[in-house]
Amino acid sequence: MTGWSRRRVLKAALSTAAALGSAPIAPTARAAEAPHFRRGVNAWPWFSLTREFPAPRTDYGWPPFQSQRPVPTSADLRRLRETGLDFIRLPVDPGPFLAADATSRGQLLDMLDKAVTATLDADLGIIVNVQANGATHYWNPDRMVSSTAAPAFDLYRGLIGELAGRLERFQPGKVALEPVNEPPQACASNVWSQVQHALLTAARASSATLPLVVTGGCGSMVGGLTALDPAPLSPFEPILFTFHFYEPYLFSHQGAPWMREPVYRSLNNVPWPASAGSLEGTLASVRARMAKDTETTDEAKRAAYAETERVLKVYFDAQPDRGFVDRYLRQVRAWGDVHGLEPERIVMGEFGALRTDARYVAAPNPDRARYIADVRQGAEDLGFAWAFWNLFDGMGMMDDTTRALDPAIIDALGLTMPAD
Repeated sequence: MTGWSRRRVLKAALSTAAALGSAPIAPTARAAEAPHFRRGVNAWPWFSLTREFPAPRTDYGWPPFQSQRPVPTSADLRRLRETGLDFIRLPVDPGPFLAADATSRGQLLDMLDKAVTATLDADLGIIVNVQANGATHYWNPDRMVSSTAAPAFDLYRGLIGELAGRLERFQPGKVALEPVNEPPQACASNVWSQVQHALLTAARASSATLPLVVTGGCGSMVGGLTALDPAPLSPFEPILFTFHFYEPYLFSHQGAPWMREPVYRSLNNVPWPASAGSLEGTLASVRARMAKDTETTDEAKRAAYAETERVLKVYFDAQPDRGFVDRYLRQVRAWGDVHGLEPERIVMGEFGALRTDARYVAAPNPDRARYIADVRQGAEDLGFAWAFWNLFDGMGMMDDTTRALDPAIIDALGLTMPAD
């Protein structure tokens, strides 16, 4: 969930154009060794939410992760397995690892080893995803993976190699490494191809067999994956392919405070499917929320409302529903078919929507559940694996404090509430 897609969501939200790749490639022998992940959840912020010092410093406090962040316990992991989930995707901020001295880095790697062990002990697989934080002033994606000439790319590449070597020691078929989260380059960018190739090369230098997860540019959106030519990546088998799905963003990210576009500040009560509500009803909710906003100037509110009205009209005119989701996802299946890729090798690595609760005013929760069910079912119908975003926080399925699972989301994901 990095900045690429946020900067372009209004342009991309209602697009359904396909971008199919080139010639098919024959499956390699090592492709069969890739793990068969099916249903997962992202475990942010286990190794995220850091304590970086402000500029001009480039280091972190110790320990580098905020102590109050929600972290799954062994009991939480076992309960997740009881629901029917079979893996977690673990976002790991590389900043603390790269800023640390040798002793602290070793301690961080040991912490990560323990997290992997706890996950495997709960009979869950794990994808370790190196996920740079775009809000960090120094150890951010621009410095690390914007190109192979980025100031910290060599350090980042070294970490990928080190992680691959360590993860290879764990249970075969249950662990994979995803070197980058949501690449910032354009969909068909040669720069991203060069970055990914270099990182996969580093990983393979440390491990010949660890499954690796590859993706396309433009924030791992559908268009990024369908622009990817998998043929040059075949020497890195076993590999899986991943994309993220939040379309339409007007629904999934309504009310999200981290979005840069002013439309999202007061956006709420957007229905799913669109036919479940009306433009007039949603605009009334937007006006009510704007009236409570004492921080934004009247002039800024007027401009934001005019833009909100415009994009909502597009949303309601398009009447997005399950068919809208399927049209997007079928682009991925068509791309895989063209290239001779089995659909089970494709992972929808993130999807979800912000909920309405004590912290956020966003989608009506019944609409959120319908959306999540539609996206999950659409992916499953096409044979894709998936990882829900997220375990905790406003897009989560588990309460940060009580650790209670949300029954509506468990149902939407086709899972089973565990016995008490």
